[in-house]
Amino acid sequence: FHLASVTHQRPFHLHDNRIHTATHITPTFPVAMVTHVGGCHCGAVRFTVETPTSEVEVWRCSCSICVKKQNLHFVVPASAFTLTSGSDFLTTYTFNTHVAKHVFCRVCGVQSFYVPRSNPDGYGIMPHCIEGGSITRVIERSFDGAHWEKEIVGSDIVAQSKEKSTDCDSALIPLL
Repeated sequence: FHLASVTHQRPFHLHDNRIHTATHITPTFPVAMVTHVGGCHCGAVRFTVETPTSEVEVWRCSCSICVKKQNLHFVVPASAFTLTSGSDFLTTYTFNTHVAKHVFCRVCGVQSFYVPRSNPDGYGIMPHCIEGGSITRVIERSFDGAHWEKEIVGSDIVAQSKEKSTDCDSALIPLL
């Protein structure tokens, strides 16, 4: 079980009449993840990706390569992504810092996912490469990749590839 967020502290009395403090933990409950299936145009590269809901928050980046590719992507932790076939059909392009791994199918040229510079511990997934209508809503956000070093400081994009707690027990934890 994972603890969620500390919402408040409140005093309480024990049998000895001393005042102690308890921290209330807000529980989170198991989330039924949505599994999306996707791939490249020719079908050589296939993957699954899990998201907490059928709505995804996509990023429109203004860095040089994202502008050229019209790269819209949503970010997930690495554990939420599974390459199911086609690893031998993938090729990778890097430039500048070589942190981002722009992966694409060497047969059809489609980039259906990649490793973003902002989230080297996760994957950027192209929502237009997801099949079957499992995405019900796309919420678009902007990232000023043309000014990456300045933008990353104030952006919450880094948090997108972090594991999130999905369950816990509600508890009062005495702090004596």
